[in-house]
Amino acid sequence: MSFFSDIFNPIHAESVVFIDINASSVAGAYARYTEGEPPALLYTRRLPIERRDSGEPHERALLRALEVLGSILIREGAPILARHTGSGSADVVLVSVGAPWQETNVRTEHFERKTPFVFTRGMVATALEKMSITAPGKLLADESIIGTILNGYETREPYGKEVYRASVIILTSFIDEEISEDIVATLRKLFHTTHILSIAGSSLRYQAMRIVFPHERDALILDATGPLISIALVHRDLLVAVTEVSNTTGTEDTTASWVQKVMNEFTELAKRYPLPRTIFLLAQEQHAASLEQALHAAKLGGLWLSDNPPKIVSVLASHIVDGVRQMTTTPPDLSMLLMALYYQHRPPKE
Repeated sequence: MSFFSDIFNPIHAESVVFIDINASSVAGAYARYTEGEPPALLYTRRLPIERRDSGEPHERALLRALEVLGSILIREGAPILARHTGSGSADVVLVSVGAPWQETNVRTEHFERKTPFVFTRGMVATALEKMSITAPGKLLADESIIGTILNGYETREPYGKEVYRASVIILTSFIDEEISEDIVATLRKLFHTTHILSIAGSSLRYQAMRIVFPHERDALILDATGPLISIALVHRDLLVAVTEVSNTTGTEDTTASWVQKVMNEFTELAKRYPLPRTIFLLAQEQHAASLEQALHAAKLGGLWLSDNPPKIVSVLASHIVDGVRQMTTTPPDLSMLLMALYYQHRPPKE
């Protein structure tokens, strides 16, 4: 019975290559998606971006590291994929690009009429096409609807409802156009595929965090997975602000500098919004404990006008273990795990 069922109703499966790029390193992974099962990370690898000398352009060093990483993925990762699936080829490549080559913005588009109207997907798609934002030298990599408000109330299933007014909150990510073209050309040469998707790293990780902690309606997401400091403020389950700042510093006490920049950004956010009591810290596990300790030492409670400091939650691989199967022998890479989770739950294009 199951034999004929498999023939006439084949189980959908897909192999995906993940590439994560930030200012200091590149990482890659092979993942397998099988219908009805959590995604499986079969192989991961991370390499530093190393300049040959101080005068070498950062982008050139990045592309060289990407080529080395791609060769390693094909040489070491593809055979592992083949042992699990029967083929070492991937169906799609997803690229997450971080600072200094990306930026993430959030905006709200409004729909309002004097008489009731039915809110539809087509209405939103037409509006997004007309209102699409462009930026010189930037490629629009991703435009995702992350929240919908109908008649003043946040709604998870908004389409087909009759309303007087509606608002959609849109998360947009841009990638430097020139470096994006170079990255895509390099990956096409390595993996012989035209199905390459790109997204800004901060956008991807915010969307993945909504999946990991669906019941946390108010939180700050402090992303320290790369040299860029990215802070997302979530209020009533909606993203209301994104702020990003470089963490480059000429001082030796880099942790103290990092904490000061975080405090500065929290202070600016507190001028416009009430700060939530939960802070999610995204960092590679070898750095998470020290960064969390430094934040506690900074006595953040003063920004909340309270003697009680906010709760800091370091997001670890153990938080994602139910959503992604880690089948590699290397230590978990948080960025890769979040990429695997995001790809499984990525929003459909409107």
